[in-house]
Amino acid sequence: MKAGIIAAGEGSRLKSEGVLLPKPLVRVDGTPLIERLLRSYAHCGIEEVVCIVNEYSLEVKRFVESNNFGVPVKFVVKTTLSSMHSLIELSPHLAGGKFLLSTVDSIFKDSELSNFIEHSRGTMSSQSSLAVTDFIDDENPLYVHVDGGMNITSFGKRGINDNTPWVTGGLYILSPDIFRETDAILKSGIERLRNYLGYLLSHGYNFDAFPFSKIVDVDHVGDIATAERLLKSIAN
Repeated sequence: MKAGIIAAGEGSRLKSEGVLLPKPLVRVDGTPLIERLLRSYAHCGIEEVVCIVNEYSLEVKRFVESNNFGVPVKFVVKTTLSSMHSLIELSPHLAGGKFLLSTVDSIFKDSELSNFIEHSRGTMSSQSSLAVTDFIDDENPLYVHVDGGMNITSFGKRGINDNTPWVTGGLYILSPDIFRETDAILKSGIERLRNYLGYLLSHGYNFDAFPFSKIVDVDHVGDIATAERLLKSIAN
């Protein structure tokens, strides 16, 4: 399986809190985010990675290309409007079969990623799978509503009478069929990956949810300590 990494954002929230490094190079427990992610991918059997970075983050490209993290990495260098546009830029490199997609800032258990990948291999070829977690540490989580078989029925905010525990975790295994909708998506004015997913679901694409115990997205300085606690709990 191939994997795509979206690392073209500005990391503006971290910068506003005094972290001036490009986000993929921010260290958690002494290891840059992108290094940790690539080593996790290699450990879980990913065969090739394509990563998108912006023109202002060439330091990230140089860092990866000067090291060997166990998996070959190809780069797309482009500043994009959003995560959705980043995915579209990656699409020519990911169109051969189901692929793993993630943002660069997710911290998780490697064993759960391995199980996620194995789960996706057991579903129909057109089915996409999203990692979900009931650990919510985000100011704007995307809630996931599922049926009894963990098939996703809708995305959105949690209502007063809605008890869904699940939110998206920034890890996706997607069918290349979704790229059939690229032109329609661009014409619709959709600019965020979460809205892209909602569009696909409403147009007949199938998604299921795969639970992770905890996924931490490193968006703020305080998230670094949360991620390090997660890693410590895994090590112990």
